[in-house]
Amino acid sequence: MHVELFTLLQAGPLDTALAPLYWFLSLWSDLLFFVEGVTGLEFLQYRFMHRAILVGLCIGVMAPLIGTFLVHRQLALIGDALAHTAFAGVAVGLFLNGVFSLGVSPYLTAVIVAVIAALLIELISEATDAYNDVSMAIVLSTGFALGTVLISLNAGGLAVGINQYLFGNLSTVSAENAAILLVLFGIIVATVGLTRNQLLYVTFDETAAAVSGISVTWYNRVMVMLTALVVVGAMQIMGVILVAAMLVVPVAGAAQVSKSFTQSLLVSVVLAELAVLLGIGVSYYGGATAGGVIVLVAVAIYAVSVIVGKLQERASDDSVPELGSIDSTEA
Repeated sequence: MHVELFTLLQAGPLDTALAPLYWFLSLWSDLLFFVEGVTGLEFLQYRFMHRAILVGLCIGVMAPLIGTFLVHRQLALIGDALAHTAFAGVAVGLFLNGVFSLGVSPYLTAVIVAVIAALLIELISEATDAYNDVSMAIVLSTGFALGTVLISLNAGGLAVGINQYLFGNLSTVSAENAAILLVLFGIIVATVGLTRNQLLYVTFDETAAAVSGISVTWYNRVMVMLTALVVVGAMQIMGVILVAAMLVVPVAGAAQVSKSFTQSLLVSVVLAELAVLLGIGVSYYGGATAGGVIVLVAVAIYAVSVIVGKLQERASDDSVPELGSIDSTEA
């Protein structure tokens, strides 16, 4: 056992609950230390990079996993709305720690606030018959306003620490935050695995899904809550400002070269992982912000996907379906 693991286990009840995941992180570091010894890659000698890579790999799976459903439901901007409310959640955590010295993780408060905001988006739409973009705009502005107010109330302590959440930072991915991300990852993947058929049905035909006995309202709420979890998880290295990009850009690129929903989902995960790994590597050696580099790489991959899609159209009579018209019957 590493000394770092024992130190973490002595910190409190949350760390005790996350002990198995700290053990997994220790094994993950051992693996990457071995890879570093074989390949000589400099950035693999740092534990914070081990955690950042693991978090990035998880984001590369869960963001397009949820984003594929969102894009085809024309809810691409909900990630941006929830990112701003997650920012408010972080501000709540930092405020409680700064004023009352509670020692609560800002990421846990971000999860709670983001999930509540996700449900509010649905409830506002249902109660007022407003379009989803209206409820998203209301929740987005409210969340960001709350965050800025809390920061202004304790500017000395919060203004400095908030930057890492706005822009993301590889070096600030702690073992606790990485463990929380692994929990969120497990919840998201398991939920989608168990409810895939229902979510797919609701995504492409809500009316038929309701007639068949599926609770459309319930699965809509499940989707927005899962989106909130993805946003908070990805916020660690992407930052609040850019986190929504990973829900949309890889999915948009995959749609250019895919002919079914399932193929689009798988390709989007591959593109997202490629963007994350290249982005982390380039940001480390270039000294740039990881979130920005990852998004730029993802956009470049999207551009290549568009070109490949056009070439496929010319080479074959079977044209690639548009972003909103992938054939769900082939899923």
